Amino acid sequence: MLTAFARAFKTPDLRKKLLFTLGMIVIYRIGAHIPIPGVSYANVQICMDQANQSQQGLLSLVNMFSGGALLQITIFALGIMPYITASIILQLLTVVIPRLEALKKEGQSGQAKITQYTRYLTVALAVLQGTGLVATARSGALFQGCPVASEIVPDQSIFVTITMVIVMTAGTAVVMWLGELVTDRGIGNGMSILMFISIAAGFPGALWAIKQQGDLAGGWIEFGTVILVGLAMVALVVFVEQAQRRIPVQYAKRMIGRRSYGGTSTYIPLKVNQAGVIPVIFASSLLYIPALIVQFSGNSQAGWAQWIRNNLEPTDAPVHITLYFLLIVFFAFFYVAISFNPEEVADNMKKYGGFIPGIRAGRPTAEYLSYVLNRITWPGSLYLGLIALVPTMALAGFGANQNFPFGGTSILIIVGVGLETVKQIESQLQQRNYEGFLR
Repeated sequence: MLTAFARAFKTPDLRKKLLFTLGMIVIYRIGAHIPIPGVSYANVQICMDQANQSQQGLLSLVNMFSGGALLQITIFALGIMPYITASIILQLLTVVIPRLEALKKEGQSGQAKITQYTRYLTVALAVLQGTGLVATARSGALFQGCPVASEIVPDQSIFVTITMVIVMTAGTAVVMWLGELVTDRGIGNGMSILMFISIAAGFPGALWAIKQQGDLAGGWIEFGTVILVGLAMVALVVFVEQAQRRIPVQYAKRMIGRRSYGGTSTYIPLKVNQAGVIPVIFASSLLYIPALIVQFSGNSQAGWAQWIRNNLEPTDAPVHITLYFLLIVFFAFFYVAISFNPEEVADNMKKYGGFIPGIRAGRPTAEYLSYVLNRITWPGSLYLGLIALVPTMALAGFGANQNFPFGGTSILIIVGVGLETVKQIESQLQQRNYEGFLR
């Protein structure tokens, strides 16, 4: 990986793209520290110090994706989360709405239209989430237990509230624009890189907090153990993320005029973790809904509210762990089912004269692909559940919180984006260094 970056900096046009990407990252991190109008920055810092950066409340997942900007209520407080949510919603609706499915099949023009719909939905979700964040900050529920939590927004007039929502929505639009600039003029994968930076921003602070809270050899034993566990988890994730089942495909030779077409062999790569990190995000978001209902119901002393607070809100509760694992497995199968269509793949293969050796074209091919996909999705879903739970439970003994980079969602995103970025750089290097047939 370091060799690829070193070679990229030696190539003039790639160096410009890397420097442009770094510039966009700097702008993104600066915006994550600029508070929005109407917020008492001093009171926010008091509550942040008391929380000791171990906030495990309702908004912790969004705070992780915003690089800690959410709890500080900055102009980029919502971060990239509205865009991620909008992209997932559009991807799910593509299976349900025929119009979106037709646009997806139109190629580049249809994809551009879906991207435009994603932008509109991102702004709408930013308004909705911004309003919820402002309401939570005004009520004092953003930092529960902090004595000045209700004074974070001193002026609670309608004008100030609307201004705060507009600024956060505009900040989300700017983040989306920065990500698209990195995709077009940088090294690519703009949104993924911003997500990577948001999570990695909390990495040094989390490590140092573990060292300070440790008791063995001044905390260095715990610090070193966490580093070793993290490296082992990264190696495991890299190994599984690269694993794939290759379905061989052969294309029959066809004669058109005097030319021969086809007769080649290729394969269909089916990854073990075909769903990526989406099931973990779905499961985390769904488990936050009961806590959200309790928080805004105003009836926190009821029996059902107490049960939710004792069994679903703590991340180490047995009920929470069991439901989290089962939801991850369910959403892994669900997302694979809607993102990979065996019938469509089989029809395309039949259309172009392709077939799997030993399998008849058409419906038998679709049934075979479904069979193989279900078989490899089982270990992939169990792997996702274990990766999401084991690091969090193991690192909890060292004082790490659920936003620690080596736990659950964050490690999958960091490794996945890192691998994709390296592949992107290597492919661009290969295109520029290809010597061709004549030297």
